[in-house]
Amino acid sequence: MPCSRRQRPKSMSLQIYNTTRREFVESRIAGAIQLVLDNEGCTSESIEAVYCGGRMIRRINREFLHHDYVTDTITFRYNEGPEIEGEFYICLDVIEANAVRFGVPFEDELLRVTIHSVLHLMGYDDSTDGERAGMTVLENQYLQQLKA
Repeated sequence: MPCSRRQRPKSMSLQIYNTTRREFVESRIAGAIQLVLDNEGCTSESIEAVYCGGRMIRRINREFLHHDYVTDTITFRYNEGPEIEGEFYICLDVIEANAVRFGVPFEDELLRVTIHSVLHLMGYDDSTDGERAGMTVLENQYLQQLKA
């Protein structure tokens, strides 16, 4: 379940890793993560954000989730409560393909999936159409705040 909105934000432990040659602005990623945490009333005990290619995410998907395909993001939460400890993996190959498919800039799609991943860490799910729609509303809201 999402964090309490009454929780006071504090400084976070965040590590961002880019295992690809694709460049992006880490401060934009960190800002997006912090925005979502603050607005959802969560804090970070420790979050690792790993931006990788198709081979790596397919291996993780196969090894841990028993799915033999690439995907945009995989998240792992290691604790419960408002202080998040976890990691997420985002496939930049899928982000690039989806940006082209949806006709949006690469950075917008990257920020959207980063936001989506953080929401998953907080307990949001997208198993049903309703849950997916709710997450999309939040993603759009946070993207607009980042552009303001």
